[in-house]
Amino acid sequence: MFQGTFDLETATPIDASALSDVLFERGLYWASGRSGLVDLIAAHKWFDLAALKGRKDAIALRQEVAGQMSEAEISAAQRQARAWVSTH
Repeated sequence: MFQGTFDLETATPIDASALSDVLFERGLYWASGRSGLVDLIAAHKWFDLAALKGRKDAIALRQEVAGQMSEAEISAAQRQARAWVSTH
């Protein structure tokens, strides 16, 4: 566990485009089962967020994942994405 401190005045800000890459990678993580478990709700959520941040390839993958989900699962993923946006 990290027990240090951050000097926010000298910290280098993360490029806004880097965030979309991180979100996209999280979608791939859950869609591919890298954790040992495929979680389509989580994958849809992260692809949705990456698409909102400008990753155009996330749109196609989100649609592919959605094709394997029920409407209730898609709604759950969208709720989770909205919750993430409201807290970040």
